[in-house]
Amino acid sequence: MYRLIKQVGKARRGEFVTPHGIIQMPAFMNVATAGAIKGAVSALDLKELKCQVQLCNTYHLHLRPGDETVKKLGGLHAFTRWQGPILTDSGGFQVFSLAKLRNIKEEGVTFASHIDGHRIFMGPEESMRIQSNLGSTIAMAFDECMENPAEYNYARASCQRTVRWLYRCKEEHDRLNALPDTVNPKQMLWGINQGSTYEDLRIENMREIRKLDLDGYAIGGLAVGEPAEEMYRIIEAVEPEMPADKPRYLMGVGTPVNILEAVKRGVDIFDCVMPSRNARHGHAFTWEGCRNLMNAKYELDTLPLDPTCDCPACRNFSRAYIHHLFKSGEMLAMRLCVMHNIYFYNTLLERIRAALDNDQFDAFFEENVAKLGKRI
Repeated sequence: MYRLIKQVGKARRGEFVTPHGIIQMPAFMNVATAGAIKGAVSALDLKELKCQVQLCNTYHLHLRPGDETVKKLGGLHAFTRWQGPILTDSGGFQVFSLAKLRNIKEEGVTFASHIDGHRIFMGPEESMRIQSNLGSTIAMAFDECMENPAEYNYARASCQRTVRWLYRCKEEHDRLNALPDTVNPKQMLWGINQGSTYEDLRIENMREIRKLDLDGYAIGGLAVGEPAEEMYRIIEAVEPEMPADKPRYLMGVGTPVNILEAVKRGVDIFDCVMPSRNARHGHAFTWEGCRNLMNAKYELDTLPLDPTCDCPACRNFSRAYIHHLFKSGEMLAMRLCVMHNIYFYNTLLERIRAALDNDQFDAFFEENVAKLGKRI
């Protein structure tokens, strides 16, 4: 259940009650693709890093170790030791981005595993069964992720297929939740809005999928290479059609600036691999901008990554030491930088929530939108 606490313009301050805890929104979901944050960060670290939600990947967990294996081990919560909310994506994005060979039909998609090439079929029912076995808090509907830009007629036909798939997802999800051996019988289902960069298709698709009265709704198919202004334009077109009493999820976004801009346009929740991926290459997000720890200027720099940050890395280690660890190829470099970036992102959302609570969001936005996009 979503509760809107306060609204400032389009920006929303709310909370979402789930079987595994309350998510304070706006929120960031930390991406644990195969059940772990890349960079040697475990579920036990995440509480200290202000994490509220962990996102795990249906496609990857289906391939390894296998969703039935995860079910036998008690589901993702028992398997990973993360006890808060977990969202699983549908696997659709990976099917379309990783599989070099795929065949899309009304039934679903046949594709080759990116690990060993063996043929796999996934459709709405298969995605729901995998996610039910994983026992996540929130399951995402199976959709087609189009290339962007997509030709208009193809995008229209794809949207219509995604709607038909959503009805099949809902029917199978309801059936699975009612089974006596289901890992999480209170698992929620969120739908995904598609339509490429065509406003009319996005609006039509949102009007169709909201008829199912799902637990939440996502905007998919953005942040895949289109200019940021295109993404903001689509959010502005779709937002008025999204139910006001349900969470709004912008998938795969993004930079700190993207998050500020999307919150301003009414988005509640985000996920992105950027904090961990950039960290593994030595890029630390700070309140002054992005810092590249590979640069020689940090060789003798005794300051923490961000003097205003109290994450475990900043409390204990210097830029010089982390610079040295990266240059030496030490795994600890990635772990410290990943922990810092996750903490930074979760603190950013925490400060956004505080700014909304205190009627200071516009000032917070103006103070940080240019600064956070800088490369130091």
